[in-house]
Amino acid sequence: MHTPDGATWPGTTDPEHSRWYIARFRAMAADGHDLAGEARFVDAMVPRGARILDAGCGPGRVGGELHARGHVVVGVDVDPLLIEAAQTDHPGPRWYVSDLAALDLAALGEDEPFDAAVLAGNVMPFLVRGTASEALRRVGAAVAGDGFVVVGFQVRRLPLEVFDAAVEGAGLRVEHRFATWQLGAWHDDADFAVSVLRHS
Repeated sequence: MHTPDGATWPGTTDPEHSRWYIARFRAMAADGHDLAGEARFVDAMVPRGARILDAGCGPGRVGGELHARGHVVVGVDVDPLLIEAAQTDHPGPRWYVSDLAALDLAALGEDEPFDAAVLAGNVMPFLVRGTASEALRRVGAAVAGDGFVVVGFQVRRLPLEVFDAAVEGAGLRVEHRFATWQLGAWHDDADFAVSVLRHS
């Protein structure tokens, strides 16, 4: 099932859409588009060689760039086709199939805490309805006490009041909010939100 803009409804995976998404970003990369904005944001906030969780990693665009910048990256996504593409296009990080709301990193052999986690590319709006707080709780639990979680999404897809309630329910708090991955100042009419979350 598709929304009017071609995306699948939250909580679903669609092989046709996944293949289109993979092909789209491969073409954009081949054409020289700048696809590293989210990775630059995270890279600026962590020490060299940081351990980073790419939560809802898709085909590995963000995690692959962070790995190229010298970080230790683990990526998870519920869609096996996207994980297969990540493994093909971005060798180096460890990529796993997992629903964020049921994320069990220890079961995957990833016991060491992360310095940061990133949820880019409208991950939050695509979660199964009612699971946002649990997904954030599990991602937050994987991050060290002095680490952070950064989340970016289009606010038309997920109202900020719903997101902020999920953040609070996950035992996290909003430390900073921007309107773009390039640190554009937040304003109430912004159509995109990038939120840096810390443990409460």
